[in-house]
Amino acid sequence: MLLIEDDPAVREGLDLALTRHGHRVRAVESGEQGLDRLRTDLPDVVVLDLMLPGIDGFEVCRRIRAAGQVPIIMLTARGDDMDVVAGLEAGADDYVVKPVQPRVLEARIRAVLRRIGRDQAELERHGDLTIDRAALVVAHRGVPVGLAPTELRLLLELSATPGRVHSRQQLLESVWEHGYFGDSRLVDACVQRLRAKIEDDSAAPVYVQTVRGFGYRFGPV
Repeated sequence: MLLIEDDPAVREGLDLALTRHGHRVRAVESGEQGLDRLRTDLPDVVVLDLMLPGIDGFEVCRRIRAAGQVPIIMLTARGDDMDVVAGLEAGADDYVVKPVQPRVLEARIRAVLRRIGRDQAELERHGDLTIDRAALVVAHRGVPVGLAPTELRLLLELSATPGRVHSRQQLLESVWEHGYFGDSRLVDACVQRLRAKIEDDSAAPVYVQTVRGFGYRFGPV
């Protein structure tokens, strides 16, 4: 995994704690170093501080997401709601607030890795959308769609039961594996990103539909 954190004490503490949990950690102190490391390494997850010198965490997140689909967990200061929303819109899959509790971060890392590692099966067609659950490939009108891991997991969860309404809390528990204290903004931001990639018109979605006052459903197409 790749840890991008400019605070030496936080960086060294998380490096040590995550290493003790069995992770092979590459820790760097700036966005520039993190992007350079990504060109040579293939981390299974990136832990990214938002407040970095030079290239800030938001821009680093956007560049990582534009280049690939590695899961991104961002670190944000407590109470910075705008930062959380901006980070999710930039492509982050999850977030942990500072001061970081290593056990919480470790749980989030395990959850995101489980989400992308779960066995899937069968090829499905929903209108112009094709979902290959075995290969974890999504195509729209035959053209592959690049989805981040959490976007893919959300689509797989919704499309498994077309027409069924899922509350935000249900999606937090099944997709993000968050319990009672989950943040519904994770769901809303991921839905927005997913719609931008699979819908012809994200303002009038066909696949990921909003059921006002309840949550989201897939189709009917």
